Amino acid sequence: MITPEPDKVIIVEGLTDKKQIEKIITEPVTIICTNGTFGVARFDELLDTYDLDNKEVYILADEDNAGMKLRKQLTRELPHAEHIHVSSEFREVATTPESALATALVSKRINVNPIFLI
Repeated sequence: MITPEPDKVIIVEGLTDKKQIEKIITEPVTIICTNGTFGVARFDELLDTYDLDNKEVYILADEDNAGMKLRKQLTRELPHAEHIHVSSEFREVATTPESALATALVSKRINVNPIFLI
C-alpha cells in the first residue's frame, strides 16, 4: 500500500532545525532543508518534487540576516505560505527551547507531543 505524501510542509534552513522539529511533532509533515538561500532552479525542483503549490506550507527560519533573506525569497515564490517565528531571543530554530518551538508549531495547527507544551 502506498502511503500518501503529507499535506503539510515545513521549510527550514538546516538539518539541525529539522531534527529539532522532528522530535516535537506528532503528525506526518514533510520537512525540507534549504541549507540557506537558494537559486531559482533549486526552488523549481522543490516546487515540483513536493507539489508546494498544493500543500500547506510553513516557513520556519532563524531570526537572523540569513533567515530573513530566506523568508523574503520564499514569500515571493510561495505567497500562500504561513510563517512560524521563533523569538529573536533564541535567534536560531535549533537552539530554541523545545517548549517554545512546540508552542509556535501548535499556533499554526501542527500537532505536537504534549510533553513539550509546558
